[in-house]
Amino acid sequence: MGLRESVDQLRSARERNRRRREWVRERHRGGPGFKAAVAADTDQALRSRGEHPGVPLGRGQLVVESVRLSCTTDAFLAQLLYRGRTALLRRGIPVLPQVCHALSMVTSSTCIGDPVVIQPGLYLPHGQVVVDGITTIGARTTIAPFVTIGLQSGNFTGPTVGDRVHIGTGSRVIGPRSVGNDARVGANAVVTADVAAGETVVGVPARPLRRAQASSSVSS
Repeated sequence: MGLRESVDQLRSARERNRRRREWVRERHRGGPGFKAAVAADTDQALRSRGEHPGVPLGRGQLVVESVRLSCTTDAFLAQLLYRGRTALLRRGIPVLPQVCHALSMVTSSTCIGDPVVIQPGLYLPHGQVVVDGITTIGARTTIAPFVTIGLQSGNFTGPTVGDRVHIGTGSRVIGPRSVGNDARVGANAVVTADVAAGETVVGVPARPLRRAQASSSVSS
């Protein structure tokens, strides 16, 4: 390969990276701001852990609690790093988003892809979580450990998860699926089809709980 071809390939790669950064930046442009998201994440974590005082927290209390949660849990720091990363991506700042991602992986094995948009109020009880692709997670959603919310081969569009959804330990939500508001995904379930709002799904592949119970009764 000649020098000119090498230079042309380098320029082409730089242009592709530039276009990708702009696409990611645009995707996060309408997302939640850093302060509002961290405040909601802190509030939700305290409520889920039974540590909320029951009255609105002031700004100083939120800062203290977010620092405490980062030091005493294995996943809240990863959430802060994700929120910081998206704020940096919105501003087009290079390198630092990758540093935040690497720290998240090191501290809690939590991997959240650049295009993922997570609304305020996320609760991660523990780490070991993978979320990737063009995926949206709604507000006040709980994602338990060892969960994968990801992609089908050849399709970069991931799931759209509604508000107040609970995704149980070890479960998988795969491909361009919709999980409605207030739905629950049981532990170790594999979701390969849309889940209606308010529905509870279990099993492999995941089915509505009532249908799964009926099928189990018939087979027994």
